[in-house]
Amino acid sequence: MCGIVGYIGPKEAVSILIDGLEKLEYRGYDSAGVAVPGDDNIEVLKKEGKLGNLRENLNGHNYSANVGIGHTRWATHGRPSDENAHPHTDCTGKFAVVHNGIIENYLSLKEWLQSQGHVFKSQTDTEVLPHLIEQFYEGDLVDAVLKAVAKLEGSFAMAVVSSHEPNKLVAVRQDSPLVVGLGEGEYFLASDIPALLKHTRMTYILNDGEVAVLENDQVEVMDLSRNRIKKNVLEVNWEAGQAEKGGYDHFMLKEIYEQPKALRDTLSGRISHDSSEVTLDEVKITPEEIRGLKKIFITACGTAYHAGFVGKYVIEKLVRLPVEVDIASEFRYRQPIIEPGTLVIIISQSGETADTLAALREAKRQGARIVAVTNVVGSSVSREADDVIYTWAGPEIAVASTKAYTTQLASMYLLAMHLAAVRGTLPAEEIKEILQEMKNLAAKAQTIVDDAVEIKDFAKEISTCKDLFYLGRGLDYAVAMEGSLKLKEISYIHAEAYAAGELKHGTLALIEDNVPVVALATQQDLFDKTVSNIQEVNARGASVLALAMEGHREVEKVADKTIYIPQTHSILAPILTVIPLQLLAYHTAVARGCDVDKPRNLAKSVTVE
Repeated sequence: MCGIVGYIGPKEAVSILIDGLEKLEYRGYDSAGVAVPGDDNIEVLKKEGKLGNLRENLNGHNYSANVGIGHTRWATHGRPSDENAHPHTDCTGKFAVVHNGIIENYLSLKEWLQSQGHVFKSQTDTEVLPHLIEQFYEGDLVDAVLKAVAKLEGSFAMAVVSSHEPNKLVAVRQDSPLVVGLGEGEYFLASDIPALLKHTRMTYILNDGEVAVLENDQVEVMDLSRNRIKKNVLEVNWEAGQAEKGGYDHFMLKEIYEQPKALRDTLSGRISHDSSEVTLDEVKITPEEIRGLKKIFITACGTAYHAGFVGKYVIEKLVRLPVEVDIASEFRYRQPIIEPGTLVIIISQSGETADTLAALREAKRQGARIVAVTNVVGSSVSREADDVIYTWAGPEIAVASTKAYTTQLASMYLLAMHLAAVRGTLPAEEIKEILQEMKNLAAKAQTIVDDAVEIKDFAKEISTCKDLFYLGRGLDYAVAMEGSLKLKEISYIHAEAYAAGELKHGTLALIEDNVPVVALATQQDLFDKTVSNIQEVNARGASVLALAMEGHREVEKVADKTIYIPQTHSILAPILTVIPLQLLAYHTAVARGCDVDKPRNLAKSVTVE
């Protein structure tokens, strides 16, 4: 997630901005920049790469301004570059904006602004903001910002400065966080609390639809209609290290709780308002090419491989094309047969996974068209693929992947729905039903993370066990594989996932008194069969935690504990089902005293074979 900082007060602003950006480096970024009002325009300095690059280029510049904004960018629209880095300015150079989030309708806004004579310098969605403010400015910066905001669709946190009104900083929040810091005769702005702690612990936490106007002698908070809002002061009592984690004990837990927003960002702008179609601007495969597809390969490693396994079920069911899923480290060595009409989907959080990159190159050598699903703009995978679907999950700090997985799933669903619509394998009514329900996933994910007490209790029970089994059928089996991996990665408990129908073919020999079993039963068409499988392990003394959809109370008769996920379309259940499994792994690891964010022997990005 990008980082925003702002300052107004008696001190020189740039050094305070750089210091604040350093406190936000943990969030991950690919470029950084600052902007301060000059004598007649906005002075901007921004550089691709780490903050050190920006610091080096500040040498020799004598910025004396007492107000300014800064930003660290995690690329979504446009590759990492000096031009795409924030802050962005308008045509006159008198307005500068930093922005976190995604402007869904930026293309239509950009076309309109260009028709009005505006000239753009970057490939970002953010650049429409300073041009909109320039367009609407008539002597009142707040009024111009509010008129610009009224044109926006999407999520945003933004901060604006102008040489027209050099003693004012205007900020707006919608879906992306913003915090105002209240100092002694000075005021601060940040997207996260760590950037403020060196200067103050007294804050206003802005809510969606709120505007903060920071001036030398006051902070005023208002709604989008300019009605004044009285804010309560929140005193932050976190330590600096804890603040970087947003008050959570570990980055992994923070990232689990970030999944509702990550899902919202991934789906943002990609499902039409009437839920009738998917828009994937990054995918340039023609309808003729899609209709000519004969087979799909999906290849990835680790958690991304498990996302591909879900993708196989979904694509085969919705698109009616044969799909093979391969571990990337095996794909290129087994001499895969890639014929004309083959699409290869590559999944990698970092876009730099060595085995996955090698699989991409092998598939391309054999003439396949490549679609990449990745989180990092400008990564090797994104550059070498023919088409890219960015997950927009924001950076993951913890080694164990959580929000990358759920956003990879969301991306696979979007691609599957797009292919199904073009190939005519799904009725329009069913497309609309699934897409409408996809829009509800973020809110339903929020209800799961908000109520995790039972998961925590079961985690304590299993924290001393040596073995644990995950069972599921169909899509539930695919998710069970990821649940098993999470537990192994961070708690070091031996865990295995099995297709529940295979119990009688050997697995039952491992079930004895008090062996923990996590049974997934979210698939309506397989529910009764899964309940029968639960009875089989129950009869042999297993301690069973079942996951089912709300309303399916029958499972309580055969499970020791049951956790329910909100009702959703069965095919979308994996996105919700995996969240309790992530929390189970997390709380089990904590109970065992493990280093959750840095599990032994593992690295975040595997860049060697």
